[in-house]
Amino acid sequence: MPIKESELILNPDGSIYHLNLKPQNVSETIIFVGDPDRVNQVTKYFDTIEFETQKREFKTKTGYYKAKRITVISTGIGSDNIDIVLNELDALFNIDFNTRQHKKEITSLDIIRIGTSGAVQKNIPINSFLLNSYGLDINGMLHSYKTDKIGNLDIENAFINQTDWHSNKARPLIIKSSHVLEKKFESDTIYKGITATAGGFYGPQGRKLRLAIQDDNLNSKIEAFNFNELSITNLEMETSAIYGLSKLLGHNAISLNAIIANRATGIFSKKPLDVIDDLIQYTLKKIIE
Repeated sequence: MPIKESELILNPDGSIYHLNLKPQNVSETIIFVGDPDRVNQVTKYFDTIEFETQKREFKTKTGYYKAKRITVISTGIGSDNIDIVLNELDALFNIDFNTRQHKKEITSLDIIRIGTSGAVQKNIPINSFLLNSYGLDINGMLHSYKTDKIGNLDIENAFINQTDWHSNKARPLIIKSSHVLEKKFESDTIYKGITATAGGFYGPQGRKLRLAIQDDNLNSKIEAFNFNELSITNLEMETSAIYGLSKLLGHNAISLNAIIANRATGIFSKKPLDVIDDLIQYTLKKIIE
């Protein structure tokens, strides 16, 4: 059964609706960044650029770093944007746009996020790198899909119990990173742990300006969480969605963060752009190893 035009939306030139991309425009190795300006921060290290486009916050460049073809895409902020980007990227590779049907053979993508984040543990220093072994979904987006085969029930239940998770909130999900990509990108210089992916920047991450929040102690509970020596290292807004959708669609994903703030100590980096640039270079070198 062909996918309806209202479900798989194409632009007049045949590109997919939000990303403005055609299948030939994208590599099977893809770097996600949040900020459209960060796309150029990555691709300035490329030897050649073969394609670029931008629609809304979704900026894309494809080119070569050494002999490796890589695509860099800005996703904007939040799990809702990840839902758009990952579904449309998968469609570019795994749906025939002429017949509007699923292809018989699935192409698996390697997706590497280069992001910024704030640590919630005092022992994770400012200006360090963090690899997220797990994504903790506390925003609920993934519950729109069938997730019974991608979660980790024991860790989820421990988190619910230890934080006294409110029943009005979406049930937390824990999703593992790609084992293959974790091995590729880990090193003695990078921290590892669980990232908590919130549905917003202020209240959902425990920040208060003028509005009262549901649980004033949530951040301290998150900081104290422990399951078999696994702890929550940072808060951000994308990783669990990347991990969850990648698992469901058959792709490999890893999330790397430049730690530019520490919520536990209240410190913010004095050189955030330098730290991000260092992480970009670290990531590109690891891709070609």
